[in-house]
Amino acid sequence: MSPLLRPFAVLLALGLSGIGALAHPHVQVSVKMDVVLDDSGAITAVRHHWTFDEAYSAFASNGLDANKDGKLDRQELAALAKENVESLGEFGFFTFIRKGKETSGFGAPADYFLDHDGKVLTLHFLLPIEKQRLQAKEARLEVYDPSYFVAFEFDKNKPVSVEGGKLACVAKVMAPPASVTARLSQMSETFFQGMKGSESSEWSIPVKFDCK
Repeated sequence: MSPLLRPFAVLLALGLSGIGALAHPHVQVSVKMDVVLDDSGAITAVRHHWTFDEAYSAFASNGLDANKDGKLDRQELAALAKENVESLGEFGFFTFIRKGKETSGFGAPADYFLDHDGKVLTLHFLLPIEKQRLQAKEARLEVYDPSYFVAFEFDKNKPVSVEGGKLACVAKVMAPPASVTARLSQMSETFFQGMKGSESSEWSIPVKFDCK
């Protein structure tokens, strides 16, 4: 199968149309990110590092070892990385920066590539803020899939770093309420199929910033 036929977003489209046979979530993603600030403390970009679960990594990378050396290098993964970041724009990159009703808008992703450690794929890409640069101390940053087809979880070790700017800002990943965790563990596949494209922010895990 061509790598252009199996990007992350294509798998999403299959699942969201009801074709997927596995229980929700279908894909697990461990998130690390670097939040870039300007001197005023406004968020100018987000650099993502998404590590996919082993099942998706095996599915996506199957047959891409062109030189048959048992390893996947960036060149062999380049077409898949390009297709993924371009396709993810349809989903807003699952990234939201908000202050009340104000929402930041992203430009085209840059500096993207995939690497493979022998077990899993990690997608790296930079999202520049194209409009509505919000002050970090007033913003709420979230990475989540409203349909819960994809389960995004922040990495346990230093999930969010802050770089640039003159302010000393520290990111804090907020823990989801126990009630939400309990609900998710009890929801069946029938529940999610019944959503039919509806969206919920219930399973988002916000990041907030303390700036001095």
